[in-house]
Amino acid sequence: MDALLTALGMLSDINSIAALLIGIVAGTVIGVIPGLGPSIAIALAIPFTLSMGMGPSIALLMGLYCTSVYGGAITAIILNVPGTPASAPTAMAGYAMAKRGEADLALTTATLASAIGGLFSVLVLMIFAPILAKFALRFGPLEMCFVALFALVCVILLDRLNLFRAIIGALLGILIAAIGSDPMSGENRLTFDVFALSAGIPLVPLLIGLFAITEVISGMTGQNVTATDKFPRVGIRLPERSMWKRITFVISKSSIIGTVLGILPGAGPTAAAFVSYSEAKRSSQNPEDFERGNIEGVAAPEAANNAVVGGSMVPTLSLGIPGDAVTALILAALVLQGVIPGPRLYTENYHLVVYILVTLFIANAGIMAVGLLGTHLWVRMLRVPNQLLMAGVMVFATIGTFSVNNSIFDLYIMIAAGFLGVLLRITAIPITPLILGFVLGPLIELNLRQSLLVYDLSPSVLWERPIAGLFALLIIVIIFQPTLLRAYNRLASGKLSSSLSKDS
Repeated sequence: MDALLTALGMLSDINSIAALLIGIVAGTVIGVIPGLGPSIAIALAIPFTLSMGMGPSIALLMGLYCTSVYGGAITAIILNVPGTPASAPTAMAGYAMAKRGEADLALTTATLASAIGGLFSVLVLMIFAPILAKFALRFGPLEMCFVALFALVCVILLDRLNLFRAIIGALLGILIAAIGSDPMSGENRLTFDVFALSAGIPLVPLLIGLFAITEVISGMTGQNVTATDKFPRVGIRLPERSMWKRITFVISKSSIIGTVLGILPGAGPTAAAFVSYSEAKRSSQNPEDFERGNIEGVAAPEAANNAVVGGSMVPTLSLGIPGDAVTALILAALVLQGVIPGPRLYTENYHLVVYILVTLFIANAGIMAVGLLGTHLWVRMLRVPNQLLMAGVMVFATIGTFSVNNSIFDLYIMIAAGFLGVLLRITAIPITPLILGFVLGPLIELNLRQSLLVYDLSPSVLWERPIAGLFALLIIVIIFQPTLLRAYNRLASGKLSSSLSKDS
């Protein structure tokens, strides 16, 4: 109760309320504009949070995170151009509904599904994150090493068809993180006698460069995303009573899918949206209607991609392990504010956890208010020329990066990271493994070296410390999952054929 009162006291500050409202509105705008999304929203906001108090900065970040995921549904439905990758499945059914004059119904359904999915994930975060945090208090250096390695392996193996590129991305992130001083000896490494690199590559310029500047460079030759000024009529239109039963079931199932995939490292809102869309189509009585405009095809991905928000915060707050690039950005922002996510956060600063839960709850509820009442405004945002938009992003990125340390060198890092991001796009190397490699690489290195000093490379330590042994086993199982599945299928088919031959 004391923690709740303290959290509400932080939220009662006018600066926190203003920051939360700005985050909700700005997140929706950023989500609406194609090419931007949660990553760029958080990356651009981080420098500005440094001049804010802890309460307003957390409120701003939570508001941006929730609503920027939702905002992409508006362009997906109106223009068939997903504002974010997680809104791509929404475009399949939503745009078909808009073409037959049901854009208002699709937008209202997407808004309600997004809010419900997000609120459900906050409930899960409230219940399971403290349990995981108490369990994590038993973690020592060896356990933290294997947990971080497990998260990195999950992200790398997310797309086995691009496994080689994902490994390159992760190794590149680890290599960039290794620049600077050795965490144990203090000696400089990979600095090439550049004094400014002795402190390592700063996180904020790197992240802004990889996301915002990469988008600017890539969009320099792009055209205006809106090919026409004629948009379908929009407004608030609730589904008919006969639709509610189907929609309620789809939203409930998709919220669970999104929350679970959010907890798992590397999945993210895009994977959750596609999985929930596929599951809704599979279980629908009329799956052939999805591409022709089925309201279930709008509700499913929107509930799932917003449910990822609360789910992804479970390992981020409880273990200090980000599950994707967006939560890595949020983790960095929290650390810059002096909030150290992990097990001790729940014992030493539990009021901050409650404050994050309250702001997430309000931000998800705000989706309904801002989304439904501001539909006409968000549609007008689509008329902003792409060139003007990219210029604004460049200005904010430059000011924000310079303001962190008042350093020109940080601007050089930002620009270099932007060109690196373009190179990664050209070579189809994913950015997420690089970001997590940069964040988790030092954590893995430091804990591994401490563990080697304590346990002296003895394999028996995995038996003596079962939590570390369990994560080591999980890593092996995930790596060899295809081989294990093939072996199991051969074994099962062999038993089946043997049973059939006996019966005959």
